Amino acid sequence: MNKIDLTGRIAVVTGGAQGFGRAITERFVSSGAKVAIWDFDDTLAQKTAKEIGSAVIAIKTDAADTASVDAAHDATLKAFGKIDILVNNAGIAGVNKPVKDLSYDEWRQVMRINLDGPFICCKAVVPSMMKQNYGRIVNIASIAGKEGNPNASHYSASKAGVIALTKSLGKELAGTDIAVNAVTPAAAKTAIFDQMTQQHIDFMLSKIPRARFLKVEELASLVAWMASEECLYTTGAVFDISGGRATY
Repeated sequence: MNKIDLTGRIAVVTGGAQGFGRAITERFVSSGAKVAIWDFDDTLAQKTAKEIGSAVIAIKTDAADTASVDAAHDATLKAFGKIDILVNNAGIAGVNKPVKDLSYDEWRQVMRINLDGPFICCKAVVPSMMKQNYGRIVNIASIAGKEGNPNASHYSASKAGVIALTKSLGKELAGTDIAVNAVTPAAAKTAIFDQMTQQHIDFMLSKIPRARFLKVEELASLVAWMASEECLYTTGAVFDISGGRATY
């Protein structure tokens, strides 16, 4: 494991109770940070926090609801005094359907969580980061946001939006010591697979030259560097971790 120094840093990880979010939380703690998990599943989030240790707290949060995020933001500041790092990880896959069969409600459910959520969380956290003139924001996008997966237009579009949000916010904050970057992982075997058909899972695997799914620890390693002081010059960028699938 490469050593990343996050000593004294305070991080927020949305959707941190499981999957990518839990792996990122664990890596942050092992690197010296304290973490506030913002997750809608409070029972699982509390369990995760207890298992990882005293450096982690869990706050029930609907990342796509402004009032809920504002309350979580205030609770985090009360507990830790500041927020140095924000990882927008919370997301869902949604149903697998072609556009002609996808309902507007199914479209909006995915867009609300996957795209509205990161916007709302960034909007809440950025002012305090600007005040302290330091921050690292990492948005978890997806290779689907670059390439577009069939039967997943809502998911693909939401992740493309996350990439564009990252680039826009990165430019807005480029005159500060706040870096805003995104990562575009290939699929990993997490709970999000429960929302997908086996046909869609097989399709995703077939597109990966490495011929295996991403390991959550591999993503966490990259995110830890993106959340560190060393990631200073790069902002508004997209880091690929797709096992060779990405073509740009």
